[in-house]
Amino acid sequence: MSQMNRFATTSPKVKVAKKAASGKVFVDYKDIEKLRKLMSPNGKIHGRKRLSTTATEQRMIAAAVKRARYMGLLPYTSATL
Repeated sequence: MSQMNRFATTSPKVKVAKKAASGKVFVDYKDIEKLRKLMSPNGKIHGRKRLSTTATEQRMIAAAVKRARYMGLLPYTSATL
């Protein structure tokens, strides 16, 4: 096993940001399956480098996850994840 392959991530990249009809980019907080792929098993949001998102997209992801947690769609902790 080479040195580079040992640290490679096995999960595929998930594109979460969508474009609306008006041309604005947004992240849908109701799309729970995509948001769960962006989180660790403990419920933490993965970093920007691991997700390969821009800073703006990462802020939108964080806001969407927080909104989904507040609405009760996502858990705050790993106890129910």
